[in-house]
Amino acid sequence: MNVLKLLSAFLKVNIQMSLAYRADTVVNILLNLMWLGWELLSLGIIFSNTDTIGGWGFGELIALLGVFRLVHTLMIALIWPNTEKFNQSIRDGSMDYTLLQPVNSMFLVTFSRITVWRAWDLILAAILIVIGVNMAGDTTTLLSVLTFILLTVSGTIVIYSLWIVLIALTFWFTKFDNNVTILQALLDAGRYPVTVYPVWLRILVTFIIPIAVATTVPLQALRGDLNLSRVLMFLVIGLASFLVASQVWKRGLKQYSGASS
Repeated sequence: MNVLKLLSAFLKVNIQMSLAYRADTVVNILLNLMWLGWELLSLGIIFSNTDTIGGWGFGELIALLGVFRLVHTLMIALIWPNTEKFNQSIRDGSMDYTLLQPVNSMFLVTFSRITVWRAWDLILAAILIVIGVNMAGDTTTLLSVLTFILLTVSGTIVIYSLWIVLIALTFWFTKFDNNVTILQALLDAGRYPVTVYPVWLRILVTFIIPIAVATTVPLQALRGDLNLSRVLMFLVIGLASFLVASQVWKRGLKQYSGASS
């Protein structure tokens, strides 16, 4: 209950902050629509010269763009704004105040700042997924939809875990400010289906740095390309990623010396 109350409080504060800058919110939404138009135009240009990319058609690539934007939006709404604040708190010692709170520090660092207006992007992402699946003509069942949702959540947890590991490195390397840039560069690999990459890179983005688990894999489940064992494997990857990130975070906290050092 305390966690839900905190989330509610964070949302209220961040909504008030967004309402204070209504014009910026409207401009950002319009810019986001322009970027979406450019991405769709780029896909249209590519598919004017080919029917498939890595075995995926135009509709399926639109659905993949929707999944990518869904994960990317969660990054922008939560990860980016909180990274800057976290990095600064390590340098100036204000992380002390976070650690003194009777709540999990990883939770506080994650949700203290939320870019609320990005909820609009989540709606757009969902629309793209529905349109893309309908254009592709893929047959979906209740089971495939539920599997898609589970794997999307699991994939998002993978991206979140990568972020936790990257920002935790700041405990050891105080001036490590490129953590989000690195994660963004890695996530960009998820814009296209993993099947377009050579085998070595496919293995890298699926198992070593599992970006594909957040984008390609959920849609593969929706298409019915994954059997039960592979679905379970990818769910385990999500859980394992979170457990590893939690351990890295705890070890990082032990390295933090506070403002008194």
